[in-house]
Order: sequence, then structure tokens, then C-alpha cells
Amino acid sequence: MRKLTFGMNVSVDGYIAAPGGDLGWGVPSDELFQWWSDRVGATGLALYGRRLWQSMSSHWPTADQQPGATPAAIEYARRWRDMPKVVFSSTISTVDWNARLVTGDAVAEIARLKAGDGNPMDVTGAALAAAAMRAGLIDEYAIVTHPVLVGGGTPFFTALDNRVNLTLVETRAFPGGVMLTRYETRR
Repeated sequence: MRKLTFGMNVSVDGYIAAPGGDLGWGVPSDELFQWWSDRVGATGLALYGRRLWQSMSSHWPTADQQPGATPAAIEYARRWRDMPKVVFSSTISTVDWNARLVTGDAVAEIARLKAGDGNPMDVTGAALAAAAMRAGLIDEYAIVTHPVLVGGGTPFFTALDNRVNLTLVETRAFPGGVMLTRYETRR
């Protein structure tokens, strides 16, 4: 069975995006950017919701070819292109960049993928992660908390019908007061 992780940058008040979809408050240090890049390099399959897919696929496929691209950005772009991806959407008709599109039941497909063999999977995007969270499919939460209050927006966690007990497996401080906390779901 594959492990499924949900990890995102989060404000102290629990949001992954500020009102209007603003992500400008979550700019990573070089050390944090490398941590995210290493995660992409270790991910066997990334599961994307439409909105985050459109944001990522509009930048990373050619980020390494932009003037002034740093070695870290070049490495991340390569890793992102090479990583297999599944995009869940009922409103787009095609995807590219080593991705396939799923238009049907996201929870059923995530459960099917999770039941198979292979390297760990990451779920990204608030709505897709919320569906996986409610279905009890997430094995680990990687919460990268930035020292900012954004006052509203897109929450990291969704409302749940039942409590989910977690075990802390890692904490790490990054420059700028950013904290990583990783929790595994206790089953």
C-alpha cells in the first residue's frame, strides 16, 4: 500500500491561501525551497486538483529556461516535469507534463492508487485534499507554518465528521521563523 501525504505552506491561522488566492506570504527560504524540491524528488505520484494544477503547470514546465533561473529552480523544474502526476478535474479536457486526467470519482481513484504498490504519493490542492481527508485516506500531514496571519482564505483542514488522531513524527525550524511539523495518522 502506498503512503499518501498532504503537505502545504500554511499561515499561523491555518490557511494555505489568503483571500483572493494570494500565496505571496509563503515565499520559501533557499533551505525550505530545497526541502520542497527534495519532497518532489521522492514523490512517486502527485495528485493535483485543477486550480493548483493550473498554477503549477503554468510556471514549472519552463521555469528552468527563464532568464536568471537559479540552480535550485532548475532542479525543481526538472523534478516536477519528471514526477508522474494525476490531475482531477471535471472542467478541463487535457493535461500534459507527465500527467493524466481523471474526471470521475476522485476518492475512488485515490483509494485505488493508494492500494497499489509504489513510492509515496502527495495530494495537493485544498478541495482534493479535503475529499481525501474526509475519506480517511491521508497517512501523513506535512504542515509548513509561516509566521503570518492572513485572516481568511482557503483553510488547510476541512470539517470532519470524526476525530483523527495524529502522532508527531518530525519538527524542524527553517529560516524566517518557518516551522515544519509532520504528523502521521494513527490507525
